Amino acid sequence: MRPRIFLTAALLCGLSPVCFAAETALFPAPQKMPWEDPSYARDISATQADSRAEERAKGGWTEFIRHHEDRKKWVTDKKVDILMIGDSIVFGWGRTGHEVWKEHYGTRHAVNIGSSGDRTSHMLWHIQAGGLDGMKARNPKAVVIMIGTNNRGEPANEGRDTAQGVLAILKEVHQRLPASKILLLAIFPREWKPTDAGRIRTDQVNGILQTYADNKTVYWLDLRETFLSQDGMLRKDLMPDALHPNVAGYREWAKAMEPKLTQLLGK
Repeated sequence: MRPRIFLTAALLCGLSPVCFAAETALFPAPQKMPWEDPSYARDISATQADSRAEERAKGGWTEFIRHHEDRKKWVTDKKVDILMIGDSIVFGWGRTGHEVWKEHYGTRHAVNIGSSGDRTSHMLWHIQAGGLDGMKARNPKAVVIMIGTNNRGEPANEGRDTAQGVLAILKEVHQRLPASKILLLAIFPREWKPTDAGRIRTDQVNGILQTYADNKTVYWLDLRETFLSQDGMLRKDLMPDALHPNVAGYREWAKAMEPKLTQLLGK
């Protein structure tokens, strides 16, 4: 990895381990995890489940609930070995990246429950409202998580609020799917220049997120370099809107993620 991505990590606090546990009748209880954060705050917006009720009440509530119920059904009715969780970038596998998805995951029992526009609080609501309950009898082998780019309206706190929102999702997923390996992806770069505010903030968040990996249950994979040129500029040929991958971008994503995903599926 090039030095530019390491710069923000040096500014971030170290994290010490705390434990948490969850009950399950079918799998061993989750073990002590080193990716707990001693400063974890339960009263910030990033870690509070939010159904987007006010926003959806303006005209999209019925559609939102239908999408919520559809995603619950997908993980209940199908055998799932690979589960992908995230916002519009993950959701895009079903649209812009559809053909690439079929090529790489079409025969591998993969399900995508990404939701466009989701912040960490919105995905927390989906999970806490039964979004993963249909998978309790058979945990997926790998759960891929990338979310946080939409948490821009929250206090920056050098990325800590958003990172703690992602941590809340890790906790919820591990509690419900304790036998699954979690592949935590670095949030993809956004905005064109490495000096843009959105890019700097995302790098700060990622600097914290990487400390949550223990390489036993949570694995870290940083694919940011895939979407950057040598000078740190975002590649327009892969992310023409400076946020979402195009078809070529999804293809590069799948190719770059494959070695680690294959490793986790074989564990």
